[in-house]
Parts: sequence; C-alpha cells; structure tokens
Amino acid sequence: MTTAGTGTWQVRDTESVIVGNDALLDRPHQLVAMTRMRNEALILPDTLDYLARHVDAIVAYDDASTDETVDLLRAHPKVALIVANREWERDVDARKLAEGRHRGLLLDMARARLPHDWMFCFDPDERVTGDLRAYLRGVDAECDALRVRLFDAYMTTEDQDPYTSDRPLMDFRRFYGPEQRDILMFWRNHEGIGFAEGDGRTPRGMTSVKTDLYCQHYGKSLSVAHWEETCDYYVRHFPYETYGAKWEARKGKAIHTESDFGNALHEWGEGLFANAVAMPVAK
Repeated sequence: MTTAGTGTWQVRDTESVIVGNDALLDRPHQLVAMTRMRNEALILPDTLDYLARHVDAIVAYDDASTDETVDLLRAHPKVALIVANREWERDVDARKLAEGRHRGLLLDMARARLPHDWMFCFDPDERVTGDLRAYLRGVDAECDALRVRLFDAYMTTEDQDPYTSDRPLMDFRRFYGPEQRDILMFWRNHEGIGFAEGDGRTPRGMTSVKTDLYCQHYGKSLSVAHWEETCDYYVRHFPYETYGAKWEARKGKAIHTESDFGNALHEWGEGLFANAVAMPVAK
C-alpha cells in the first residue's frame, strides 16, 4: 500500500504509507486510536501497550523521526497503518498548519480501512485513566464527542528519577499541577466531523460535546534532560513571542515546588480535581 487518496487528504511525495498488522484492516472496530509523533522511542513501548488494553487498532503519523519510532510502530500488533514522513518541515508556520492535514489524512485512512464507532486522538505522553471501552459504551447517543480533563505531571525534589522504558508511565509521577485543560480526544465516526488545515488536534463538525474522564500528561516530567530538550525545542522551533520566550525562561527549572503557573501541586485524585484551575486550550 503506497497511496491513500481515501478522502479529502492525499499522501505526498515525502510520505509513505506502511501497513502494520493487516489482519486489523477492513473489519469493524469499536475504538480506533490516532496519533502524530516524532522521536518517541523512549515512551512508545509503554504507550502502545497502554493503548492495546483499550483500543482495537492504531493509526499513526510519524513526522520524520530519527530514532526507532517507526520500527516500534511496525512491530506492535495493534498498529494497523503508519504514515512515515521523510522530511520534517522546519518552517514554524508551515509545520503548525500541517497538523490538521496530518490528522485529517489519518482519519480518512481509518474511515476507509478501519471502520469504527469511536476515534481516540491522543499524544504519546498522555494517559487517560479509567476503562475507556466501558465508558464509551455508556455515552448518550446524542453526544458525538468527548473532552478529557488533562493535568500536567511535575518532577519534584523527592520525585525526579528519570523515566525508563521498562516502567509504566501511568502514575509515574506523584504530583500534578491543578491547571486543567479540556482536550477533545474522542469522537464518533460521523462523516461531518473532520479536520481542516491548521486545525491542530481538534476537529470540527461536532454538535454535542461533553467533558468527562481524566488524563495525566507527562510532557514536563520524563526527566531533567528531557525538560531541557523540551525548552530548547520550543525556543528553536516555535514562535518566540508565544512559545519561545516562555520556555526559555523555564530552562534550568525542571524540579518544581509549584506549577509553572505558581499554583500548589497536588497528588493525583480528588484533591487535585477539587482544586482544578480552568485553562484555555490552543486550537
């Protein structure tokens, strides 16, 4: 399989479609997961094993990884299709604009080859808690999409050991910031729901959206070295006024006594949720 052409979006010359487990294709599924990633080999084994407990199949867009990400995707039995991009877009505006096309391409491919009831759009460093299959079976018929409450995990003085790939990421850190971002992660397979270029991770076309479930986000807490790499990444590759300046100021501050927004940290659970501070979500 070398071309997609299954809907609005087309595979480009720099992209190749790789079939993973072809036994997953052309059969009905309750829940399919889609994701974009780049150089996620450290956490990807646990990410895929975590997803395997919840979803029927996975489609992934690899954005020109230089590590073993594609090999790990190909080897996992729940990965059905991979779009492997060979050239990373270095222009900031073009790269942000392309996110909607990447996810739209994955959605087209899933609709064509992996018929499903629900789509789960996730990032590799996120862990939604609870029994996802059971939860979705109980969602009201009129609800066509679901936002999930996401909280950032932090490294602290007593909890700063680096993450290693032989450990589960769920509950890896003890403390979380109370800043709550409601991220649209699940939607029904309705033809009216889809992506336009520039949409990021949030599609358009939903008519009834509810907010429920909780998500641990580990983008700030894998290790001190990863924190510094993240700071450098945003400084070098994102608009300085909106991203770079903020992350430049965070360099050397991986270990936290409070959140990046000056709020007290909480252990995962009802105390955290009761103290949640609503935050805006970038589109």
